Amino acid sequence: MFHAEGVTKSYRSKSVLRGANLTVERGESVALVGENGAGKSTFMNICAGVLTPDSGTIRIDGSLGWCPQQPGLVDLLNAEEHLNLLAAGTTDPVAARTRALDMLDVLGFDLADTTVSRDLSGGQRQKLNLALTLLDDPQVLLLDEPYQGFDHGTYVNLWDQIARWTDEGRAVIVITHLLAERNRVSRVAEVANGVIAEVT
Repeated sequence: MFHAEGVTKSYRSKSVLRGANLTVERGESVALVGENGAGKSTFMNICAGVLTPDSGTIRIDGSLGWCPQQPGLVDLLNAEEHLNLLAAGTTDPVAARTRALDMLDVLGFDLADTTVSRDLSGGQRQKLNLALTLLDDPQVLLLDEPYQGFDHGTYVNLWDQIARWTDEGRAVIVITHLLAERNRVSRVAEVANGVIAEVT
């Protein structure tokens, strides 16, 4: 469902990715780990299509959902307005909005809250960010530390949701520093020295 092969990326004279490869099958979840600066977010941004690799190929079978580390929200819109605006651009706005609302409910976000996004807490912004990822019913999910600012209960709910997504046949890649959760994913892969290797 997801296949990256030979992905390279350099910034000026610094080589960050030197031929990164990763395959994720339908119904599989992969935790992507590595030290700060190892290239995890660079790899994911390339996979999401917001950064161009120097070389390599990305193949994704099905629709893509991307949850970046920094929420891409409009400062002066509240949650309801985000859903209405972005769902309108999908093939089925009603279904898209329902998916996002269901995710907000799982994460404990009160949609009655009319606070504009710039005034939300970091955790609330990230909940909205994650819900918007689901609008177009993605079959491949790229999640870059999606739990930032979550309390423990919401954090557990997120991992339960990831398990449900894989049970539905979706492919999930999640960047995390929390190896204690490695039992919640199918595989763990580490970005180090510009390549990706499976952790056994």
